[in-house]
Amino acid sequence: MSPGRLLKVEPDDRVTLRKKHPCGGFEWVVTRVGADIGLQCLLCGRRVMLARDEFERDVLKHQAAHPPSEPSLWEDPGDLRPDVDEDGP
Repeated sequence: MSPGRLLKVEPDDRVTLRKKHPCGGFEWVVTRVGADIGLQCLLCGRRVMLARDEFERDVLKHQAAHPPSEPSLWEDPGDLRPDVDEDGP
């Protein structure tokens, strides 16, 4: 990964790390995102925390849990108004 760019990772994403966990697993699920990344081994369930820079170096494959959606530039105005009866009081 190029310096200065962060890997876009979210909770529930699955990642494959280059180093094997002592249980033999390579597959992990992301549980926490921030300066540190929380991971849970999919083979034994063990949870670990990795510094973001170490995590980004060790990731071989990343699979997003939710496919990225196009951000909407326009919102439906009906969604912004509170529910009001048309008949009124």
